[in-house]
Amino acid sequence: MRVQTILVIDDDENLRDTIGVLLEREGFRAILVGDGKSGLDKAILGKPALILADLRLPDLSGVEVCKRLRNSGIQTPIIVLSAVGEEIDKVLLLEMGADDYVVKPFGTRELLARIRAVLRRAPGELERVISFADTQVDIERRVVTRRGKEIKFTPAEYNLLTFFLQNPDRPLSRDLLLNSVWGYESFPNTRTVDAHVVRLRQKLEADPECPRHFLTLHKVGYRFLP
Repeated sequence: MRVQTILVIDDDENLRDTIGVLLEREGFRAILVGDGKSGLDKAILGKPALILADLRLPDLSGVEVCKRLRNSGIQTPIIVLSAVGEEIDKVLLLEMGADDYVVKPFGTRELLARIRAVLRRAPGELERVISFADTQVDIERRVVTRRGKEIKFTPAEYNLLTFFLQNPDRPLSRDLLLNSVWGYESFPNTRTVDAHVVRLRQKLEADPECPRHFLTLHKVGYRFLP
């Protein structure tokens, strides 16, 4: 049986080492990293089975790590670690790509139970090509084709498209789309979302004026129907 690798991203060296020893003892392989930027690199290149990421990290926060991975089409399960008393919008955290969260201080049994539960839910082989109507999106290669012909997308258009693909048939507010695709650090407004949805419709809808896939929800935002 293949040993599963778990990436631990936490700037607390003692806790990081403790989790690493615990994971190794339970038959996992642990990769230990102390900052968000290195963690993001390891998450992309190391292809771990699961990621444990602290909410507060140097360089990039745990939320930003989640968001960038999901926007790249990487679906590795993520459990976020947060300290007691930290202001954390759990719903937003889950919407932005975390699969679960554990509040510090936590017991080893609780952490292991959460890890195993999330790994059980994770698909064995991630979907590499997602299709809807006459469109195919190759997540690994970041290539979109329609009726066999490649369609060019800007990075923001592509990231918005993959966020829709990963959240089918869910009401998505403009603020959620803005924060998930463009990030808290950038300064576009919700009109940016509307403009990009218009471009997705022009490139991928049979009739952009009467969309069947990228639907407007009055006073809410949008819904993607495959």
